[in-house]
Amino acid sequence: MNLHRIDLVSLSLFNLVARTGSISQGAELAMLAVGAASKRISDLETAFGVVLLERHSRGVKLTSAGQALQRHVQRILGDVDQMNADLSDHAKGLMGVVRLWANTSAITQFLPQDLAAFAQLQPGIRIELNEADSHEVVMAVLDGRADVGIFADRTPTLGLQTQRYRHDRLVLVVPHGHHLARRKKVAFTEAVDFDFVSLTQATSLAQRLSLESGQLGRPLRIRIHVRSFDAMCQMVAAGLGIAVLPSAAAQPLVKALGLRLIELSDDWVARELLLGVRDLSALARPVRGLLDHLVSPDAR
Repeated sequence: MNLHRIDLVSLSLFNLVARTGSISQGAELAMLAVGAASKRISDLETAFGVVLLERHSRGVKLTSAGQALQRHVQRILGDVDQMNADLSDHAKGLMGVVRLWANTSAITQFLPQDLAAFAQLQPGIRIELNEADSHEVVMAVLDGRADVGIFADRTPTLGLQTQRYRHDRLVLVVPHGHHLARRKKVAFTEAVDFDFVSLTQATSLAQRLSLESGQLGRPLRIRIHVRSFDAMCQMVAAGLGIAVLPSAAAQPLVKALGLRLIELSDDWVARELLLGVRDLSALARPVRGLLDHLVSPDAR
C-alpha cells in the first residue's frame, strides 16, 4: 500500500464526495477542478487497492470499502481539528480559537449579544465568525473549516450532531400605505400574489418561502434579491415589494423606514436555529465552552 499517496486534502475531498454523492459537488466545495478531484479519488483507490465509489449517471455511491474509509476519515479529520485547537491554545497567549460559522438570522438577531457575553467570561478565547448561507454552514463544519455552525431548521444536516440554539418567528413587512398595512394578522396566501423582496435563492429563508408558495401553486413574484435584512427593509420602504423576515431583525428598522410588521398566521413561520458540530464527544475545550454558553439559559 502506497501510504505516501494519501494526504489530508484527498481525505477531506473523499468525505465531501461521500456526503454529497457527487464528485463534481465535492470538488466544488473543496475548491478543486473536477479532473483533479477525480484523479485524487482514483489515487486513493489505487493506494488502498479497493474500489471506493460506484459511479453512475446521477452521481456516486459508496461501496462497502468506501463506507469503511469514510468512518476512518471522519475520525482522522476530527483528530486534526482537535490537534489544531489544542496547539492554538499556546499561540499568542490565547487559551484557544473557535471557528464559528452562522447564517444571517443568527448573526443579525442573537450572536452579537451572546458573543459579547462570552468574551467577557472567556477573554482568552478568540471567536472567528463567518457569515454564510445555512447549507454552506453545514458543509463548513463537515469539511473542518468550522468548529461550530449555526443554521436554520429544515437544512439537511448530513450527519452533524445538533442542539437547539434559538427560535424566531417570521413576519410580513410592508410599507405604510400598502393594501395590507392596516391588518394585524394575515395568512401567507393573502400576501403571496404581491411583488416580493427576497434574500438570495441559496438562503434557507428564500428556500422556505419558495417551498411554501410552491405548495400553494402560486410561485413568488420576486422583484429583487438582496444579501441582508437591512437591504430587504430598505427595498420594501422604497416600494419595490413586500418581504418576509424574522421579527427581531426587522423591528429596529420599523420606525426609521416607516414600515409595518404584520403577523403571519401560518405554522411554518415559527423557526428554530440549530447548533451543529461533527462530534459532540470530541470537542476541544474552547469549542465546548462556547457551545455550552450558547445553549445555556443565561445566553437567552
